[in-house]
Amino acid sequence: MINRTSALVIDDHPLSASGIAEFLLSHCGFAAARPVSDVAEFWDALDPVNPPSLAVVDFWLPDGASLGLLAELKQRYPTIRLLAISADDDAAVLDKVRLAGADGFLHKQESPEVFGRAVAALLQGDSWFHGGVKFAGREFPNKELPVTAAELGLTARQGQVLAMMLKGLPNKRIALNLSLSEQTVKEHVSGILERLGARNRIEVITRLRGRRLE
Repeated sequence: MINRTSALVIDDHPLSASGIAEFLLSHCGFAAARPVSDVAEFWDALDPVNPPSLAVVDFWLPDGASLGLLAELKQRYPTIRLLAISADDDAAVLDKVRLAGADGFLHKQESPEVFGRAVAALLQGDSWFHGGVKFAGREFPNKELPVTAAELGLTARQGQVLAMMLKGLPNKRIALNLSLSEQTVKEHVSGILERLGARNRIEVITRLRGRRLE
């Protein structure tokens, strides 16, 4: 299908990374495909003079979400086509990787045939954001999707207050930490509740479960 191309595959599960690399070699016409398991190994493997045609990047890596890696690759090596993959069923993952600079996204439960079509589309200059397979009830309790105050419709100061609310700090402690009056903190808390459509702090915590405020 595609000749004289190379790829890097980063996934902290070596068997998955090797399997994807083998598929690229045997079914997608790649001349070289190297699996790596962490960001440091990825940068060591990347040839800055002859960068790969494709990078397949798992969303969740040992140090957290790979959004920083995707953004840096897009900035430093815009010719590399970036395909993000994930077993996470959170629909926000797709939007996150798109904003970070990925050219496509694929759920890990898609078929090899769909993976091959996504790779072909990216190398032809197209994008691939067709969503992913959803599996109700699937949980990823140890992974938190990063979210910013702006994405929640909050100001930077409200984001600071919210971060402390999520840690369970009372208004008095928040005021002390941010050098604000308790009344100002109270007003920020009211604004946060209104913006998030919550009646109290417990509802805020519930709504943001699975998210990590940046």
